[in-house]
Amino acid sequence: MDEIVDIIVGFDEREAVAYHTFTQSVIEKSSAPIRFLPLCTGSLLNYEEVHKDGSNDFIYSRFLVPYLMNFNGWAIYADGDMVCLEDIKKLWNLRNNKYAVQVVKHNYKTKISKKYWGNKNEDYPRKNWSSLILWNCNHPSHKKLTPEFIQKQTGAFLHRFSWIKDEEIGELNKEWNWLAMEYDEKIDINLIHYTIGTPCFKEYEHTSLSSYWKKSFLNMLKGYYKKNNLI
Repeated sequence: MDEIVDIIVGFDEREAVAYHTFTQSVIEKSSAPIRFLPLCTGSLLNYEEVHKDGSNDFIYSRFLVPYLMNFNGWAIYADGDMVCLEDIKKLWNLRNNKYAVQVVKHNYKTKISKKYWGNKNEDYPRKNWSSLILWNCNHPSHKKLTPEFIQKQTGAFLHRFSWIKDEEIGELNKEWNWLAMEYDEKIDINLIHYTIGTPCFKEYEHTSLSSYWKKSFLNMLKGYYKKNNLI
């Protein structure tokens, strides 16, 4: 049997279309069977979000991935405001057991002070490292990542991966988490992250690299339109 790629995707009902567009973009390019898990706080029976800060519903629950995987195997975590332009199996094949997590180690200062829903877009250490994570779920350092533990931690502690050693954080190529509107446009990108605002929002509809998102969105709708003779 082919190995299944487990992908946990951040879900916020206020931009549910972003989740479905991202999963569409992964499905249409994947050479391996995929199993998606929407990270929706309403369906997490043992976790109640107590943090009062944050710009979306999955800003802290993403650190439950090893727990949700029963601390076993590997999983990819991705924010919902992304599109995948490459076979996700190529990312999956980068797993390295010497690391607890593998991430794109962004090192940048933001160009834009405000992002979607008027949230302040602050600079901070390891910004956006946690938006795309290749999780080694059975790594012993993750055993402490229980719902109770995560509820007690600050955003700085979690998003900087402070529960693990620096040498346990592997590095992925930047093309696996390319930041639209923050990084320059180019052709050879594997995955685009619309960190400032997904093109599903009117104010970001025509921003940098938005055409890729709209293409996946239209592909998602294509079957419906064909069935109903709308195209």
